[in-house]
Amino acid sequence: MGKAGLAEHPARGQYIITERGRQALLDHPERVDLSVLGTFPECVAFRAIRHEEHEGVGTSVVSTNVSPSEAIGALVEDSNATLAADLLERVLAQPPVFLETLALKLLAAMGYGGRESLLEHTGQPGDAGLDGLVRQDALGLDLIGVQAKRYDPDNPVQRPALQGFVGALQGAQTNRGVFVTTGRFTQRARRFAENVAMQLVLIDGAELTRLMVEYNIGVSVKETFELKVIDEVSFEE
Repeated sequence: MGKAGLAEHPARGQYIITERGRQALLDHPERVDLSVLGTFPECVAFRAIRHEEHEGVGTSVVSTNVSPSEAIGALVEDSNATLAADLLERVLAQPPVFLETLALKLLAAMGYGGRESLLEHTGQPGDAGLDGLVRQDALGLDLIGVQAKRYDPDNPVQRPALQGFVGALQGAQTNRGVFVTTGRFTQRARRFAENVAMQLVLIDGAELTRLMVEYNIGVSVKETFELKVIDEVSFEE
């Protein structure tokens, strides 16, 4: 129902019906099932992608040319891809400040800053400056500026936004920065980042959620499985 836009999931244990969901209930008071959900283009597109992914995974699992390790790896990648899509929806449902602090938590998990005291959230409502600072050393000589902006996936980050980011980095007297967005970057914006005389890293929505899954930010491990092999040493004389 979430993929069809009938309900939202803003927080743990909270589900909110949308206007589209209310209309669906009026149109189908007895039951809203897969046949009803199939009338919504967003749900159809999502199910089509999932079907293609599972077809590929299923073929891999039964193929004699794929090892159990590779088959399990394919299933995990498929699960993580779905999880990443759900994560992006959850992040978009939060206020802008959530993304700012999330970006700093992610950088800390990736090893930047060393400890929490070296990461500073500087963002303010309507702030045109940096949203965060990462100090790689206690004296702040090695500084990384962070910008985190919540963009709709259909509204890409344009070059002027990166130009403003570069200006903010210059004001902070650093030449290194990370720009995080829930949306995507235009090709002009990416070319600008590549050619400017600064070290800029651009993290779009897809990369953001992939990194969140990899570094366990906003997710937790549900199950673990052991894949065992022959211990050759045990059979050596």
